[in-house]
Amino acid sequence: MLAVVYAFKKFRSYPIMKKSIVYTDHSALKYLFDKKDTKARFLHWILLLQKFDFKVIDTRGAENYAADHLSRLENPYKNVFDPKEINKTFPLESLNKVAHKDPSTSWFADLANYHARNFIIKGMTSQQKQKFFKDARHYF
Repeated sequence: MLAVVYAFKKFRSYPIMKKSIVYTDHSALKYLFDKKDTKARFLHWILLLQKFDFKVIDTRGAENYAADHLSRLENPYKNVFDPKEINKTFPLESLNKVAHKDPSTSWFADLANYHARNFIIKGMTSQQKQKFFKDARHYF
């Protein structure tokens, strides 16, 4: 069901005014529109799907050879686990510092550093500090 909803949302411009056919092995999708009391999530999906003109055709798993074959393939990465040692040392000086190279965004980095660890740039005049604290109230 979620795959059908995702496909219609993603490719909305293609099936919007055309008759579409949905081949699925989810047979309950055919009866979803007839159900009176549904959960909120299903109701949201139903409202989204009602915008489209489509017909649901149920294909059994045995008849749907491609999906049946893909579901039986083994995942070679299923049991792969690469244990790594945990590095317990962490330089706290670099924690919560935002690096910036673009001079137009330096104000944001300064605000982020201030709210993360009360870090203020050295060498600010009292007027600059006053403006900085006034601006900081508006962003956080």
